[in-house]
Amino acid sequence: MTAILGAGMSGLSAAFYALENPKLSSIVMLEASNRVGGWVRSKQEPDGTIFEQGPRTIRPIGASGKNTLELMEKLDLTSKIIPIKRSHPVVRCRLIYAENQLHLLPNTLKGIVKKNTLLNRSLLSVVWNDFWASKVIKEDESMYSFIERRFGQDVADKIISPVVCGIYAGDAREISIKSTMKFMFEAEQKYGSVIKGLVYENMLDNANKKAQKKKAELEAKNSIQSNVEPNIHTSLADRATTEMWSIWSIEGGLEQLPKTLADNITKRGVNIKMGHKCEELRFNKDHIELTVNGETDKYSNVVSSLPARCLADLVQKQHPELSKELRGIPTVTVGVVNLQFSENALPINAFGVLVPPKEEIPILGVIFDSCVVPQKSKTTVLTVMMGGVWFEKYFGKCPSEEHLLNVAVNQVREILHIEEDPMAFNVSILKDCIPQHIVGHMQRLTRIQNYISTHKIPLGLCGSSYQGVGLNDVILSAKEAVSDINSYAS
Repeated sequence: MTAILGAGMSGLSAAFYALENPKLSSIVMLEASNRVGGWVRSKQEPDGTIFEQGPRTIRPIGASGKNTLELMEKLDLTSKIIPIKRSHPVVRCRLIYAENQLHLLPNTLKGIVKKNTLLNRSLLSVVWNDFWASKVIKEDESMYSFIERRFGQDVADKIISPVVCGIYAGDAREISIKSTMKFMFEAEQKYGSVIKGLVYENMLDNANKKAQKKKAELEAKNSIQSNVEPNIHTSLADRATTEMWSIWSIEGGLEQLPKTLADNITKRGVNIKMGHKCEELRFNKDHIELTVNGETDKYSNVVSSLPARCLADLVQKQHPELSKELRGIPTVTVGVVNLQFSENALPINAFGVLVPPKEEIPILGVIFDSCVVPQKSKTTVLTVMMGGVWFEKYFGKCPSEEHLLNVAVNQVREILHIEEDPMAFNVSILKDCIPQHIVGHMQRLTRIQNYISTHKIPLGLCGSSYQGVGLNDVILSAKEAVSDINSYAS
Protein backbone atom coordinates (compact mmCIF):
# COMPACT_ATOMS: atom_id res chain seq x y z
CA MET A 1 0.00 0.00 0.00
CA THR A 2 1.27 3.48 -0.91
CA ALA A 3 0.65 6.58 1.20
CA ILE A 4 0.69 10.06 -0.31
CA LEU A 5 1.02 12.82 2.25
CA GLY A 6 -0.83 16.02 1.39
CA ALA A 7 -3.61 16.72 -1.13
CA GLY A 8 -2.22 19.90 -2.67
CA MET A 9 -1.34 20.09 -6.37
CA SER A 10 1.80 17.98 -6.03
CA GLY A 11 0.11 15.31 -3.88
CA LEU A 12 -2.87 15.00 -6.21
CA SER A 13 -0.51 14.83 -9.21
CA ALA A 14 1.57 12.15 -7.47
CA ALA A 15 -1.56 10.04 -7.00
CA PHE A 16 -2.46 10.51 -10.67
CA TYR A 17 0.98 9.34 -11.82
CA ALA A 18 1.08 6.55 -9.24
CA LEU A 19 -2.08 5.10 -10.79
CA GLU A 20 -0.13 4.77 -14.04
CA ASN A 21 2.62 2.82 -12.25
CA PRO A 22 1.89 -0.94 -12.03
CA LYS A 23 4.34 -1.30 -9.12
CA LEU A 24 2.28 1.00 -6.91
CA SER A 25 -1.17 -0.05 -5.72
CA SER A 26 -3.79 0.62 -3.03
CA ILE A 27 -3.08 4.34 -2.89
CA VAL A 28 -4.19 6.28 0.18
CA MET A 29 -3.96 10.07 0.35
CA LEU A 30 -3.77 11.75 3.75
CA GLU A 31 -4.72 15.43 4.04
CA ALA A 32 -4.73 17.35 7.33
CA SER A 33 -7.21 20.02 6.21
CA ASN A 34 -10.81 19.72 5.01
CA ARG A 35 -10.13 20.48 1.33
CA VAL A 36 -7.89 19.53 -1.60
CA GLY A 37 -5.81 21.90 -3.70
CA GLY A 38 -3.41 23.37 -1.16
CA TRP A 39 -2.55 26.98 -1.98
CA VAL A 40 -4.55 26.85 -5.23
CA ARG A 41 -7.87 28.37 -4.23
CA SER A 42 -10.46 30.20 -6.35
CA LYS A 43 -13.29 31.93 -4.52
CA GLN A 44 -16.37 32.79 -6.58
CA GLU A 45 -18.42 35.80 -5.52
CA PRO A 46 -22.24 35.93 -5.99
CA ASP A 47 -21.88 38.02 -9.17
CA GLY A 48 -19.51 35.48 -10.73
CA THR A 49 -16.29 37.35 -9.91
CA ILE A 50 -13.34 35.05 -9.26
CA PHE A 51 -10.94 35.89 -6.44
CA GLU A 52 -7.74 33.87 -6.82
CA GLN A 53 -6.07 33.46 -3.42
CA GLY A 54 -3.09 31.62 -4.88
CA PRO A 55 -1.73 31.16 -8.43
CA ARG A 56 -3.94 32.31 -11.31
CA THR A 57 -1.89 31.63 -14.47
CA ILE A 58 0.54 28.99 -15.76
CA ARG A 59 3.36 29.29 -18.29
CA PRO A 60 3.43 26.74 -21.16
CA ILE A 61 7.19 26.75 -21.79
CA GLY A 62 9.83 24.12 -21.10
CA ALA A 63 9.53 20.45 -20.19
CA SER A 64 7.50 21.23 -17.07
CA GLY A 65 5.10 23.47 -19.01
CA LYS A 66 4.58 20.77 -21.63
CA ASN A 67 4.00 18.18 -18.91
CA THR A 68 1.21 20.26 -17.33
CA LEU A 69 -0.51 20.70 -20.71
CA GLU A 70 -0.32 16.93 -21.23
CA LEU A 71 -1.99 16.50 -17.84
CA MET A 72 -4.74 18.92 -18.88
CA GLU A 73 -5.38 16.77 -21.95
CA LYS A 74 -5.56 13.58 -19.92
CA LEU A 75 -8.08 15.24 -17.59
CA ASP A 76 -10.22 16.42 -20.56
CA LEU A 77 -9.79 20.05 -19.52
CA THR A 78 -8.58 21.33 -22.89
CA SER A 79 -11.85 23.15 -23.63
CA LYS A 80 -11.62 25.02 -20.30
CA ILE A 81 -8.25 26.62 -21.06
CA ILE A 82 -8.04 30.40 -21.45
CA PRO A 83 -4.86 31.14 -23.44
CA ILE A 84 -3.17 34.53 -23.15
CA LYS A 85 -0.99 35.01 -26.22
CA ARG A 86 2.24 36.98 -26.51
CA SER A 87 0.42 39.65 -28.48
CA HIS A 88 -1.99 40.33 -25.60
CA PRO A 89 -1.58 43.83 -24.11
CA VAL A 90 -1.00 42.51 -20.58
CA VAL A 91 1.96 40.43 -21.75
CA ARG A 92 3.56 43.54 -23.23
CA CYS A 93 2.73 45.78 -20.30
CA ARG A 94 4.38 44.98 -16.97
CA LEU A 95 5.01 47.75 -14.49
CA ILE A 96 7.47 48.61 -11.73
CA TYR A 97 6.62 51.22 -9.10
CA ALA A 98 9.73 53.14 -8.07
CA GLU A 99 10.46 56.68 -6.92
CA ASN A 100 6.73 57.48 -6.67
CA GLN A 101 5.84 56.63 -10.25
CA LEU A 102 4.93 53.73 -12.54
CA HIS A 103 7.56 52.57 -15.03
CA LEU A 104 6.91 50.32 -18.03
CA LEU A 105 9.43 47.53 -18.55
CA PRO A 106 10.82 47.81 -22.11
CA ASN A 107 9.43 45.14 -24.45
CA THR A 108 10.13 46.41 -27.97
CA LEU A 109 13.30 46.97 -30.01
CA LYS A 110 12.80 50.71 -29.59
CA GLY A 111 12.42 50.24 -25.86
CA ILE A 112 15.67 48.29 -25.71
CA VAL A 113 17.66 50.96 -27.53
CA LYS A 114 15.99 54.00 -26.02
CA LYS A 115 16.82 55.25 -22.49
CA ASN A 116 14.03 54.19 -20.13
CA THR A 117 12.71 55.93 -17.04
CA LEU A 118 13.27 53.02 -14.67
CA LEU A 119 17.03 52.58 -15.15
CA ASN A 120 17.76 55.96 -16.72
CA ARG A 121 19.71 54.10 -19.42
CA SER A 122 18.92 51.78 -22.30
CA LEU A 123 18.72 47.99 -22.02
CA LEU A 124 21.39 47.92 -24.71
CA SER A 125 23.83 49.27 -22.14
CA VAL A 126 22.70 46.50 -19.78
CA VAL A 127 23.58 43.90 -22.42
CA TRP A 128 26.92 45.62 -23.03
CA ASN A 129 27.62 45.42 -19.31
CA ASP A 130 27.23 41.63 -19.44
CA PHE A 131 29.70 41.29 -22.33
CA TRP A 132 32.37 43.12 -20.35
CA ALA A 133 31.74 41.52 -16.95
CA SER A 134 34.34 38.97 -15.85
CA LYS A 135 33.44 35.32 -15.48
CA VAL A 136 33.43 34.13 -11.86
CA ILE A 137 33.63 30.42 -11.01
CA LYS A 138 31.24 29.68 -8.15
CA GLU A 139 29.14 26.79 -6.84
CA ASP A 140 26.24 29.16 -6.25
CA GLU A 141 25.45 32.82 -5.65
CA SER A 142 22.52 35.03 -4.69
CA MET A 143 20.40 36.37 -7.53
CA TYR A 144 21.14 39.94 -6.43
CA SER A 145 24.91 39.43 -6.40
CA PHE A 146 24.88 37.68 -9.78
CA ILE A 147 22.76 40.32 -11.51
CA GLU A 148 24.68 43.18 -9.91
CA ARG A 149 27.99 41.75 -11.18
CA ARG A 150 26.84 41.06 -14.70
CA PHE A 151 24.26 43.77 -15.41
CA GLY A 152 24.59 46.50 -12.79
CA GLN A 153 23.25 47.47 -9.38
CA ASP A 154 20.31 49.37 -10.87
CA VAL A 155 19.09 46.22 -12.63
CA ALA A 156 19.48 44.21 -9.41
CA ASP A 157 17.58 46.81 -7.37
CA LYS A 158 14.87 47.89 -9.77
CA ILE A 159 14.14 44.82 -11.92
CA ILE A 160 15.37 41.57 -10.42
CA SER A 161 14.53 42.34 -6.78
CA PRO A 162 10.85 43.14 -7.49
CA VAL A 163 10.60 40.11 -9.81
CA VAL A 164 11.84 37.92 -6.96
CA CYS A 165 9.18 39.53 -4.76
CA GLY A 166 6.52 38.63 -7.30
CA ILE A 167 7.56 34.99 -7.67
CA TYR A 168 9.03 34.00 -4.31
CA ALA A 169 7.91 36.85 -2.01
CA GLY A 170 11.59 36.74 -1.07
CA ASP A 171 14.81 38.71 -0.92
CA ALA A 172 17.00 38.55 -4.04
CA ARG A 173 20.03 38.89 -1.75
CA GLU A 174 19.22 35.43 -0.33
CA ILE A 175 17.59 33.52 -3.20
CA SER A 176 19.87 31.18 -5.19
CA ILE A 177 20.58 32.02 -8.83
CA LYS A 178 21.54 28.39 -9.50
CA SER A 179 18.19 27.10 -8.22
CA THR A 180 15.87 29.71 -9.67
CA MET A 181 17.55 30.90 -12.89
CA LYS A 182 19.76 27.96 -13.66
CA PHE A 183 20.06 28.83 -17.35
CA MET A 184 21.68 32.19 -16.49
CA PHE A 185 24.06 30.63 -13.98
CA GLU A 186 25.12 27.91 -16.43
CA ALA A 187 25.45 30.40 -19.30
CA GLU A 188 28.14 32.31 -17.38
CA GLN A 189 29.92 29.12 -16.29
CA LYS A 190 29.91 27.68 -19.82
CA TYR A 191 30.18 30.73 -22.08
CA GLY A 192 31.45 33.47 -19.77
CA SER A 193 28.41 35.63 -20.56
CA VAL A 194 24.66 35.31 -20.03
CA ILE A 195 23.82 36.93 -23.37
CA LYS A 196 26.31 34.79 -25.32
CA GLY A 197 24.93 31.71 -23.62
CA LEU A 198 21.35 32.61 -24.50
CA VAL A 199 22.31 33.24 -28.14
CA TYR A 200 24.25 29.97 -28.51
CA GLU A 201 21.62 27.88 -26.74
CA ASN A 202 18.87 29.45 -28.85
CA MET A 203 20.79 28.57 -32.00
CA LEU A 204 21.14 24.96 -30.82
CA ASP A 205 17.46 24.84 -29.88
CA ASN A 206 16.40 26.11 -33.30
CA ALA A 207 18.64 23.56 -35.00
CA ASN A 208 17.09 20.75 -32.94
CA LYS A 209 13.59 21.96 -33.77
CA LYS A 210 14.38 21.98 -37.49
CA ALA A 211 15.78 18.45 -37.25
CA GLN A 212 12.68 17.25 -35.37
CA LYS A 213 10.39 18.91 -37.92
CA LYS A 214 12.27 17.28 -40.80
CA LYS A 215 12.06 13.90 -39.06
CA ALA A 216 8.33 14.30 -38.51
CA GLU A 217 7.77 15.25 -42.17
CA LEU A 218 9.78 12.21 -43.29
CA GLU A 219 7.82 9.87 -41.01
CA ALA A 220 4.54 11.31 -42.32
CA LYS A 221 5.72 10.80 -45.92
CA ASN A 222 6.72 7.19 -45.20
CA SER A 223 3.37 6.56 -43.52
CA ILE A 224 1.51 7.75 -46.62
CA GLN A 225 3.70 5.62 -48.91
CA SER A 226 3.06 2.60 -46.67
CA ASN A 227 -0.71 3.27 -46.68
CA VAL A 228 -0.56 3.85 -42.92
CA GLU A 229 -2.79 6.56 -41.50
CA PRO A 230 -0.41 9.32 -40.23
CA ASN A 231 -0.87 10.68 -36.73
CA ILE A 232 -2.31 14.15 -37.28
CA HIS A 233 -3.22 14.84 -33.67
CA THR A 234 -1.90 18.19 -32.53
CA SER A 235 -1.02 18.17 -28.86
CA LEU A 236 -1.95 21.00 -26.56
CA ALA A 237 1.76 21.78 -26.11
CA ASP A 238 2.18 22.05 -29.90
CA ARG A 239 -0.85 24.31 -30.09
CA ALA A 240 0.57 26.53 -27.35
CA THR A 241 3.80 26.86 -29.34
CA THR A 242 2.09 27.48 -32.68
CA GLU A 243 -0.35 30.02 -31.24
CA MET A 244 2.42 31.63 -29.16
CA TRP A 245 0.82 31.41 -25.74
CA SER A 246 2.57 33.39 -23.03
CA ILE A 247 0.47 32.11 -20.12
CA TRP A 248 -2.87 30.38 -19.66
CA SER A 249 -5.62 30.00 -17.09
CA ILE A 250 -8.81 27.98 -16.60
CA GLU A 251 -12.47 28.96 -16.83
CA GLY A 252 -13.96 29.19 -13.35
CA GLY A 253 -10.57 29.70 -11.72
CA LEU A 254 -7.38 27.67 -11.42
CA GLU A 255 -8.84 25.56 -8.61
CA GLN A 256 -10.72 23.63 -11.31
CA LEU A 257 -7.45 21.76 -11.93
CA PRO A 258 -6.97 20.22 -8.44
CA LYS A 259 -10.72 19.58 -8.13
CA THR A 260 -10.75 17.69 -11.43
CA LEU A 261 -7.62 15.79 -10.42
CA ALA A 262 -9.25 14.78 -7.12
CA ASP A 263 -12.40 13.57 -8.92
CA ASN A 264 -10.29 11.63 -11.43
CA ILE A 265 -8.15 9.76 -8.91
CA THR A 266 -11.10 9.09 -6.58
CA LYS A 267 -13.05 7.43 -9.40
CA ARG A 268 -9.97 5.31 -10.11
CA GLY A 269 -9.74 4.02 -6.56
CA VAL A 270 -7.61 6.47 -4.58
CA ASN A 271 -8.88 6.92 -1.04
CA ILE A 272 -8.55 10.59 -0.04
CA LYS A 273 -8.81 10.91 3.74
CA MET A 274 -9.50 14.45 4.90
CA GLY A 275 -8.71 15.67 8.41
CA HIS A 276 -5.89 13.12 8.70
CA LYS A 277 -2.79 14.76 10.16
CA CYS A 278 0.48 12.83 9.92
CA GLU A 279 2.38 12.73 13.22
CA GLU A 280 5.34 10.39 12.71
CA LEU A 281 7.07 8.33 10.01
CA ARG A 282 9.18 5.29 10.83
CA PHE A 283 10.98 3.27 8.17
CA ASN A 284 11.54 -0.41 8.93
CA LYS A 285 13.24 -3.07 6.85
CA ASP A 286 10.10 -4.38 5.16
CA HIS A 287 7.47 -1.72 5.85
CA ILE A 288 6.78 1.86 6.88
CA GLU A 289 4.90 2.82 10.01
CA LEU A 290 2.88 5.99 9.67
CA THR A 291 1.13 7.47 12.67
CA VAL A 292 -1.96 9.53 11.80
CA ASN A 293 -4.40 11.00 14.35
CA GLY A 294 -2.87 8.80 17.03
CA GLU A 295 -3.21 5.53 15.08
CA THR A 296 -0.38 3.68 13.32
CA ASP A 297 -0.74 1.85 9.97
CA LYS A 298 1.76 0.04 7.75
CA TYR A 299 2.69 1.02 4.20
CA SER A 300 5.19 -0.14 1.59
CA ASN A 301 5.93 3.28 0.05
CA VAL A 302 5.44 6.94 0.90
CA VAL A 303 5.36 10.03 -1.30
CA SER A 304 5.50 13.27 0.68
CA SER A 305 4.16 16.47 -0.84
CA LEU A 306 4.30 18.19 2.54
CA PRO A 307 6.44 21.30 3.06
CA ALA A 308 10.00 20.26 3.94
CA ARG A 309 9.69 21.65 7.47
CA CYS A 310 6.59 19.49 8.12
CA LEU A 311 8.30 16.34 6.83
CA ALA A 312 11.27 17.23 9.07
CA ASP A 313 9.02 16.85 12.13
CA LEU A 314 7.84 13.41 10.99
CA VAL A 315 11.33 11.92 10.53
CA GLN A 316 13.08 13.72 13.41
CA LYS A 317 13.25 10.74 15.81
CA GLN A 318 14.61 8.19 13.36
CA HIS A 319 16.56 10.38 10.93
CA PRO A 320 17.71 13.59 12.68
CA GLU A 321 20.33 14.30 9.99
CA LEU A 322 17.70 14.23 7.25
CA SER A 323 15.37 16.30 9.43
CA LYS A 324 18.03 18.98 9.86
CA GLU A 325 18.53 19.28 6.10
CA LEU A 326 14.78 19.54 5.51
CA ARG A 327 14.48 22.29 8.13
CA GLY A 328 17.14 24.24 6.25
CA ILE A 329 14.54 25.12 3.58
CA PRO A 330 12.76 28.20 5.01
CA THR A 331 9.29 29.49 4.12
CA VAL A 332 7.59 32.89 4.11
CA THR A 333 4.07 34.09 4.84
CA VAL A 334 2.13 36.16 2.33
CA GLY A 335 -0.91 38.34 2.84
CA VAL A 336 -3.28 38.26 -0.15
CA VAL A 337 -6.03 40.86 -0.53
CA ASN A 338 -8.48 40.58 -3.44
CA LEU A 339 -10.28 43.81 -4.31
CA GLN A 340 -13.20 44.46 -6.67
CA PHE A 341 -13.87 47.91 -8.12
CA SER A 342 -16.04 49.37 -10.88
CA GLU A 343 -15.37 48.42 -14.51
CA ASN A 344 -12.94 51.17 -15.57
CA ALA A 345 -11.14 51.81 -12.30
CA LEU A 346 -7.61 51.06 -13.57
CA PRO A 347 -5.57 53.80 -15.25
CA ILE A 348 -3.75 51.29 -17.51
CA ASN A 349 -4.26 47.84 -19.04
CA ALA A 350 -1.39 45.71 -17.74
CA PHE A 351 -0.47 42.42 -16.08
CA GLY A 352 0.30 44.22 -12.85
CA VAL A 353 2.86 46.19 -10.93
CA LEU A 354 5.75 45.06 -8.72
CA VAL A 355 7.44 47.09 -6.00
CA PRO A 356 11.22 46.96 -5.34
CA PRO A 357 12.05 46.23 -1.66
CA LYS A 358 14.27 49.31 -1.70
CA GLU A 359 11.12 51.47 -1.82
CA GLU A 360 10.26 50.40 1.76
CA ILE A 361 6.57 49.99 0.89
CA PRO A 362 4.55 47.29 2.73
CA ILE A 363 3.37 45.47 -0.41
CA LEU A 364 5.12 43.20 -2.91
CA GLY A 365 2.94 44.11 -5.86
CA VAL A 366 -0.53 44.18 -7.40
CA ILE A 367 -1.86 41.78 -10.05
CA PHE A 368 -4.49 43.16 -12.43
CA ASP A 369 -6.60 39.98 -12.56
CA SER A 370 -9.43 41.37 -14.68
CA CYS A 371 -6.96 42.57 -17.32
CA VAL A 372 -5.42 39.11 -17.61
CA VAL A 373 -8.71 37.17 -17.51
CA PRO A 374 -11.81 39.40 -17.94
CA GLN A 375 -14.46 38.86 -15.27
CA LYS A 376 -18.06 37.84 -16.04
CA SER A 377 -19.16 40.70 -13.81
CA LYS A 378 -17.25 43.17 -16.06
CA THR A 379 -15.61 44.74 -13.02
CA THR A 380 -12.02 45.54 -12.09
CA VAL A 381 -10.42 42.88 -9.92
CA LEU A 382 -6.98 43.29 -8.32
CA THR A 383 -4.90 41.12 -6.03
CA VAL A 384 -2.52 42.85 -3.62
CA MET A 385 0.37 40.71 -2.38
CA MET A 386 2.14 41.73 0.80
CA GLY A 387 4.64 40.58 3.36
CA GLY A 388 6.70 37.63 2.26
CA VAL A 389 10.12 37.64 3.89
CA TRP A 390 9.24 41.07 5.34
CA PHE A 391 5.83 40.05 6.73
CA GLU A 392 6.67 40.52 10.43
CA LYS A 393 8.61 43.71 9.70
CA TYR A 394 5.51 45.43 8.31
CA PHE A 395 2.63 43.58 9.99
CA GLY A 396 3.93 41.87 13.14
CA LYS A 397 3.20 38.24 14.04
CA CYS A 398 -0.60 38.34 14.23
CA PRO A 399 -2.07 41.17 12.15
CA SER A 400 -5.82 41.49 11.76
CA GLU A 401 -7.44 41.01 8.36
CA GLU A 402 -8.87 44.52 8.71
CA HIS A 403 -5.36 45.96 9.00
CA LEU A 404 -4.18 44.11 5.87
CA LEU A 405 -7.26 45.31 3.99
CA ASN A 406 -6.65 48.93 4.97
CA VAL A 407 -3.00 48.73 3.87
CA ALA A 408 -4.00 47.18 0.54
CA VAL A 409 -6.68 49.78 -0.21
CA ASN A 410 -4.40 52.66 0.78
CA GLN A 411 -1.53 51.39 -1.38
CA VAL A 412 -3.81 50.89 -4.39
CA ARG A 413 -5.03 54.45 -3.89
CA GLU A 414 -1.47 55.76 -3.65
CA ILE A 415 0.07 53.76 -6.51
CA LEU A 416 -2.83 53.36 -8.97
CA HIS A 417 -4.88 56.43 -7.96
CA ILE A 418 -8.07 54.41 -7.45
CA GLU A 419 -10.02 56.64 -5.10
CA GLU A 420 -13.23 54.60 -4.81
CA ASP A 421 -13.83 52.07 -2.05
CA PRO A 422 -13.87 48.39 -3.09
CA MET A 423 -17.25 46.87 -3.94
CA ALA A 424 -16.12 43.53 -2.51
CA PHE A 425 -12.94 42.11 -1.02
CA ASN A 426 -11.32 39.00 0.38
CA VAL A 427 -8.39 38.81 2.79
CA SER A 428 -6.19 35.72 3.24
CA ILE A 429 -3.05 35.16 5.30
CA LEU A 430 -1.14 32.30 3.69
CA LYS A 431 1.17 31.18 6.47
CA ASP A 432 4.47 29.61 5.38
CA CYS A 433 3.18 29.29 1.83
CA ILE A 434 6.30 29.84 -0.30
CA PRO A 435 9.58 27.95 0.30
CA GLN A 436 12.74 30.02 -0.16
CA HIS A 437 15.36 28.38 -2.35
CA ILE A 438 18.27 30.21 -0.79
CA VAL A 439 21.94 30.07 -1.78
CA GLY A 440 23.15 26.48 -1.50
CA HIS A 441 19.70 25.00 -2.17
CA MET A 442 20.84 22.67 -4.96
CA GLN A 443 23.66 21.33 -2.81
CA ARG A 444 21.15 20.75 0.02
CA LEU A 445 18.86 18.80 -2.32
CA THR A 446 21.79 16.63 -3.37
CA ARG A 447 22.53 15.83 0.29
CA ILE A 448 18.88 15.01 0.94
CA GLN A 449 18.62 12.69 -2.06
CA ASN A 450 21.96 11.03 -1.24
CA TYR A 451 20.77 10.38 2.30
CA ILE A 452 17.51 8.81 1.10
CA SER A 453 19.35 6.71 -1.48
CA THR A 454 22.12 5.59 0.91
CA HIS A 455 19.63 4.52 3.57
CA LYS A 456 17.34 2.94 0.93
CA ILE A 457 14.33 4.82 2.24
CA PRO A 458 11.18 4.20 0.13
CA LEU A 459 10.32 7.88 0.16
CA GLY A 460 9.54 10.16 -2.77
CA LEU A 461 9.65 13.94 -2.36
CA CYS A 462 7.58 16.42 -4.33
CA GLY A 463 6.15 19.89 -3.93
CA SER A 464 7.41 23.45 -3.93
CA SER A 465 10.10 22.86 -1.29
CA TYR A 466 12.42 21.18 -3.73
CA GLN A 467 12.68 21.78 -7.49
CA GLY A 468 10.62 24.94 -7.96
CA VAL A 469 7.68 26.91 -6.57
CA GLY A 470 5.53 27.17 -9.72
CA LEU A 471 2.61 24.85 -10.51
CA ASN A 472 4.51 23.36 -13.45
CA ASP A 473 7.42 22.59 -11.12
CA VAL A 474 5.35 20.86 -8.45
CA ILE A 475 3.39 18.78 -10.96
CA LEU A 476 6.57 17.57 -12.66
CA SER A 477 8.19 16.94 -9.27
CA ALA A 478 5.28 14.63 -8.44
CA LYS A 479 5.83 12.65 -11.62
CA GLU A 480 9.52 12.31 -10.82
CA ALA A 481 8.88 11.40 -7.17
CA VAL A 482 6.70 8.48 -8.19
CA SER A 483 9.45 7.36 -10.57
CA ASP A 484 12.12 7.76 -7.86
CA ILE A 485 10.52 5.21 -5.52
CA ASN A 486 10.27 2.56 -8.26
CA SER A 487 13.48 0.88 -7.11
CA TYR A 488 12.02 0.40 -3.65
CA ALA A 489 8.43 -0.44 -4.68
CA SER A 490 7.25 -3.91 -3.81
